[in-house]
Amino acid sequence: MRYIDEFRDGGVARRIADQIAAEVRPDRRYRLMEFCGGHTHAIARYGLADLLPANIEMIHGPGCPVCVLPIGRIDSAIALAQRPGTILCTYADTMRVPASKGLSLLKAKAAGADVRMLYSAADAVRIAQQHPDREVVFSAIGLETTTPPTALVIRQAEALGLANFSVFCNHVLTPAAISHILESPEVREYGTVPLDGFIGPAHVSTVIGSQPYEYFAEEYAKPVVIAGFEPLDVMQAILMLVRQLNEGRAEVENEFTRAVTRDGNVKAKDLVAEVFELRRTFEWRGLGEVPYSALKIKPKYAAFDAEARWGIGYVSVPDHKACECGAILRGVRKPVDCKVFGTVCTPENPIGSCMVSSEGACAAHYTYGRFRDAAAPAAGPGEAR
Repeated sequence: MRYIDEFRDGGVARRIADQIAAEVRPDRRYRLMEFCGGHTHAIARYGLADLLPANIEMIHGPGCPVCVLPIGRIDSAIALAQRPGTILCTYADTMRVPASKGLSLLKAKAAGADVRMLYSAADAVRIAQQHPDREVVFSAIGLETTTPPTALVIRQAEALGLANFSVFCNHVLTPAAISHILESPEVREYGTVPLDGFIGPAHVSTVIGSQPYEYFAEEYAKPVVIAGFEPLDVMQAILMLVRQLNEGRAEVENEFTRAVTRDGNVKAKDLVAEVFELRRTFEWRGLGEVPYSALKIKPKYAAFDAEARWGIGYVSVPDHKACECGAILRGVRKPVDCKVFGTVCTPENPIGSCMVSSEGACAAHYTYGRFRDAAAPAAGPGEAR
C-alpha cells in the first residue's frame, strides 16, 4: 500500500540505523523524548530501540490522551453516566480507564449505566436525535487531533436545535505540556529526566502545524523533529535529531512533510477557535496542574457544555499507590520499573491508564517488549534497556 509499505522497509531501516551509528558521538548521550503515544507504539512494535546505539535513549512522553486523563475526570464522567435518563457516549479506550473505588465507565455500564462506545463524534449527535427523551452526553477526550470533530458536532447540535445534547470536554493541548515538562517547578518537584530533543507528534501536527513548536525549540534550546508513525519515519527523525545535537542546533524540522505544513489545517483551527477557549489550568496525570493546557466550551455554546449544564465539580484524586503511570508519563521511569507491571496490571486488568490504550507505554511494552526484557540484564530505574 502506498505510503505504508515503503515506510516499513527493513533494509532501509537498517541503513538508517547504520547512519545513526556512524554519526553519534561516543562521548555523549542522546536523550530523546517521543512525546506521542503513537511513536511509543511504533518503537515497541517494530523493535526500533534494538537498532539504536547504546548511548541513544528513547524516553516515553505524556502524549497519550487516555493516559494523561486524571482519575477525577473519569469520576465525573461516571457521575454523569449514573444520572437517571442519561446516555453517556465516549471513545473506546476511555471506558476502561480505572477510576475511584475500583470503578471504570465499563464497570458502570455493567452496573446499569447507559454508556455507549463511539467510533465518531457524529455518532453522539445521531444518538441524541434517536432519543429525544434522554439526555445524551458526549465525553470528549483527545489532543488537537480529535478537537475539531468535537467542535463540529457542537455546531451541528446547535443547528439541529438538540436540547438534549451536551459535551463533557476533556481536550488537552500538546505545546503547553511540552513547555511544562521543560520549565515547571511542580514537575521538577515530581522528578524529571534531562532531555536533549523531542520527536514531535504526527497527527496533532497535521492540525496545528509545525509553527507552535518553534517557541520552545528557541526558548529552551531543544530541537524538535516532527515525524510520522511508520518505523522509517521514526528512524529518520532520530537521525535528524542526532545531527542537530551534534551541530549545536535547536530547530523545528519536519520529517512528516507528506502530511504536515508549518501552518497546519487552518480551517480546523478556525473551527476550534470559534467553539473553544483556553482553560486557566487543567490537571494532567503525571504532570499535575498545567496552565493553559486544555480547552473549554465558550459561553456562546454554554447550552452544550455538560459541566455548566449539570454543575459538575472537579475533585483531584491520587493514582493507585502501586502504579508508576505518572512517573512513566514524565519519562522518569519505564514500564518494567513498576512493581505491578505484567503481574497485577495487564491490558485485561489495568491498574493504571498507561496499560489501557495501545498507545500507552505500558500496554505497548507489555505487547511487544516484555519477552525481550526477560533475556536482557536488569537495569536500574530510568536506565535505557
